[in-house]
Amino acid sequence: MSNERLIYLPLGGAGEIGMNAYVYGYGKPGEERLVLVDIGVAFPDMDTTPGVDLIFADITWLEERKDRLEAVFITHAHEDHVGAIGHLYERLGAPKIYARAFTANIARGKLAEYGVGDNAVTVANAWPDMIQSGPFKIGFLPISHSIPESSALVIDSPEGRVIHTGDFKLDETPLVGEAFDENLWKEASAPGVRALVCDSTNVFSKHPGRSEAVVGPEITRLVSESTGMFVATTFASNVARVKTLADAGAAAGRSIVLLGRAMRRMIEASIKTGVLSDFPTVVPPEDAKSIPRENLMLIVTGSQGERRAASAQLARGKHMGLTMKEGDTFLFSSKTIPGNEKGVIHVINAFSEMGVDVVDDNDGLYHVSGHANRPDLERMQDLVNPQIVIPMHGEHRHLREHTKLAQQKRRQGVLAVNGTMVSLSGNAPEVVDYVETGRTYLDGSVQIGALDGIVRDRIRMALNGHVTVTVVLDEADEPLGDPWCDLMGLPETGRSRASLQEVLEEDLSQFLNRAGQGTLSDDDKIEEALRRVVRNSANEEIGKKPEVTVVVSRLT
Repeated sequence: MSNERLIYLPLGGAGEIGMNAYVYGYGKPGEERLVLVDIGVAFPDMDTTPGVDLIFADITWLEERKDRLEAVFITHAHEDHVGAIGHLYERLGAPKIYARAFTANIARGKLAEYGVGDNAVTVANAWPDMIQSGPFKIGFLPISHSIPESSALVIDSPEGRVIHTGDFKLDETPLVGEAFDENLWKEASAPGVRALVCDSTNVFSKHPGRSEAVVGPEITRLVSESTGMFVATTFASNVARVKTLADAGAAAGRSIVLLGRAMRRMIEASIKTGVLSDFPTVVPPEDAKSIPRENLMLIVTGSQGERRAASAQLARGKHMGLTMKEGDTFLFSSKTIPGNEKGVIHVINAFSEMGVDVVDDNDGLYHVSGHANRPDLERMQDLVNPQIVIPMHGEHRHLREHTKLAQQKRRQGVLAVNGTMVSLSGNAPEVVDYVETGRTYLDGSVQIGALDGIVRDRIRMALNGHVTVTVVLDEADEPLGDPWCDLMGLPETGRSRASLQEVLEEDLSQFLNRAGQGTLSDDDKIEEALRRVVRNSANEEIGKKPEVTVVVSRLT
């Protein structure tokens, strides 16, 4: 009996939506040759990660084994699947990267920001072509999604075939990109599939998913009936939707303007790689100001209320010289991702105050999801007929429900959250190890650990304010003058109606005047004591205990 095994290990994306990173390995335990599927990002919010730019999966486990990493395979070009490739490439040991043409174009752009050349990414053909990568043969199996050239991965090993779906929907009329081809999937599944590792995002949606083609007529009607300037936002990566919007504008005799770097980048990549061949003519933003408003159609970034995106900037007054006015229409051709509601509502209200008519997708007329709903997941299981189903790409509740669905269909379901190493060898899947996982933050240009305390301190300062205390001691360890305070993020006065700064400085002076030699001669003791005085005094005055920095200067 062989002592080699096939393993699956999610480092990100299993137990959350975002920062996907999935490891497959084959070999003797502890010596497996590894491949990584996707390396994405998640996005911060001001409540839990203030100041953070991006969030990555913690790849420490993989970094420590980078000599065993054969390659990285990218399923598609969404940020939560490819967004970290430039940031983490060197830490992974500069591995080979494989992706289809459109995704490769996006990945190369991200790597170029770090000085990595185009040859780091190899463009892969679609299945049935297979790529030999260590003990694996891997092919890109086309699947429909809300971005062009999405692919599942057919992963062959000595233990059998695994199909990793990536993000998908069963759309036979996607408008842009490849339609779902049931016969192709039957062909890929015919030899028998050991495990289906499957998208779980919409497992709670009980109606079958809808095609991208159904939104076109509704959008065309809305644009044709609108007066004033028409502005629409959607996910920049949803090239089919962007084209639908542009076609609707052109049919209504409007000039099309793309606003937002991501929007332009996606369309340019689509045209360059042959995904798009008949996109309507686009007018530069600087030329749009001379076109009558009723003849303009803007397609803009910022469907999730992102503060720096074009939508939010228009809501604040002006972007690229263009402004919204009463009688204009703004369409959200998108779904608000949970957690982004505040930003979206802020944009909607700002437009409402301008007299702009805002149209969202509450009635399901102007957006369809890019993910498979529950009936589609059942259809996928029946089509592939795997021995094992491992849900991924979802929060814990999604994975758990998807596992139940697999078991209801009399298949082995495995709930494997981030850090769960599953052996797919033998008669049944088995959890063989748990790996420490977490998050890495991109904070400016520096990568920091989620547990390093930096963001925690930032949150505490945001919640409680900050006080800097400076005290000067002479050669005899006696205070030289009174201590002084600098306050940030705190009110000027408290319950006593006296200056908070003066109250703190008075209490600090009184403490120093009665402090013993043992305290005054020891920097650590005096810092801790002064910190305690400030926090207690501030709590009495304003009901908050601020963060405190103490600077002790000694004359020698």
